[in-house]
Formats: sequence, C-alpha cells, structure tokens
Amino acid sequence: MDVIYSCNKQVSNGHEIMPSIITAKPRIDIGGEDMSAAYTLIMTDPDFPSPSDPYLREHLHQLVTDIPGTTDVSFGREVVEYETLKPVVGIHHYVFLLFKQARGRQTVRVLASRDNFNTRQFSQGNGLGLLVAAVYFNTQREITTRRRFGIFGIQIKK
Repeated sequence: MDVIYSCNKQVSNGHEIMPSIITAKPRIDIGGEDMSAAYTLIMTDPDFPSPSDPYLREHLHQLVTDIPGTTDVSFGREVVEYETLKPVVGIHHYVFLLFKQARGRQTVRVLASRDNFNTRQFSQGNGLGLLVAAVYFNTQREITTRRRFGIFGIQIKK
C-alpha cells in the first residue's frame, strides 16, 4: 500500500509530515494481484484529542470499503469521508490499515460516530480478513517558524 500526499510526499512509518502538506485527501494505491478481491481502508488517530489524554481514541478519519484489488481507494465506497487532520496538542500518530474483506463486497456496515472507534472490534464485527498492510506517520501542530522554513527542508528544533 502506498499513501501519497500532495507534493508527492509518501508516507513512511514513523516519519513526520507537516500539517500544511496533509490538508487534502491522499492518493492511496492498495496494490494486490486480484481485482475481484475487495479491501477496506481504515485511517485513525489513536491519540485523539491529545496524546496525554486520548479519551476519544481511536478517532476515525476515513473509512473506505469495497476497494477492488490492484486499484486505489477512489474506486471504493467512501463510507466515512476523509477528515482533515488538525493536531492541536502534542505529536499525533495517524494510521492507515488495509484489510481484505473475507465476505466480499457490500458487507461492511456503516458507523454512527468517528470518536471511540475500535479497529479490532470493527474488523471482527464485519468479518474482515487479515490485515494486509499498515503504514503510519507522525505530525504535530505547526508553528509559523516551522511552516516557513519547512518548505525549504530546514527543520527548526525547539
């Protein structure tokens, strides 16, 4: 699975991406070899609303089902629309998880809330198969100085 934000910024595990780069929905290629297979993409923030007090964890940022293998998420059914990431306090981890749908298409039920989402319960309750791919990145609130110099590849440390 490849997750690519604007400016061709590819998500790599544990790397930091500035919030100014992640304002728009990323392009997500799921790969695979079987177009008849269906996949579900889940994007969550396990640190919501703050890493020191994540009482609403996991916060669901996007849910796309029925994605055909070998394609990207735009071919799937976006059940929960992508929500722009806005970390306010601390370093947040944003996680993309890709499951193969064991029961085929049109089998994943819709959710009522983004807050207190539980990936494990959701995957088990919807009969999703094994996790086939995962990637995450870190981000934190930008201060003006970091934003200004970040575009030149200069990192300002506190």
